[in-house]
Amino acid sequence: MIDLYSWPTPNGRKASIMLEEVGLPFRTTPINIGKDDQFAPEFLKISPNNKIPAIVDHDTGISLMESGAILMYLAEKTGTLMPAASPGKWKVMEWLMMQMGGVGPMIGQTHHFNHFNPDKSEYARQRYLKETARIYGVLDRRLAEAEYLAGDYSIADVATWPWISRYEWHDIDWADYPNLRRWYRAIAVRPAVQRGYDVPHYVNPIPMPDE
Repeated sequence: MIDLYSWPTPNGRKASIMLEEVGLPFRTTPINIGKDDQFAPEFLKISPNNKIPAIVDHDTGISLMESGAILMYLAEKTGTLMPAASPGKWKVMEWLMMQMGGVGPMIGQTHHFNHFNPDKSEYARQRYLKETARIYGVLDRRLAEAEYLAGDYSIADVATWPWISRYEWHDIDWADYPNLRRWYRAIAVRPAVQRGYDVPHYVNPIPMPDE
């Protein structure tokens, strides 16, 4: 049994979608980041950086914070969604790191300045909207040459998709990103993704761009 500590955010959904994809049994403890649950002493013992998601694997005694580490751990544990050897493994790592270092941090700032605080700084709002559009372009060009980010469906897709699922906050025109739209729609209908999206609770239907 794996304990998942999470909340329905892009980072949280990475872990719950992955757990559903690999079919491991898990139970979820909600960490309400709107009520500062992430700063509770008992949670800090598991996640010293006071961020969700975090897991405790009772089969191995391993506890992990940071979504990227969690995805790699679960992929290695189950032998799925990440090749064991080069060059495929490193292609997955390349696009996973793109998400960890680019997609998440930059689009997260777009959420902050464009969705939650649009009147705070027009400079910041425009800066991150432009960077989000650039990232969409990078992903779209990659997906023009491959079905999924690393070729086959992998943890790179699991990590990236939840951030794109908030596209309604990004002021983008899907007509500019047909390959990304095709990829997004293909992942959105996966049963494991649909189950994992609603962990630890239902918030809204998965947004779906028109074909």
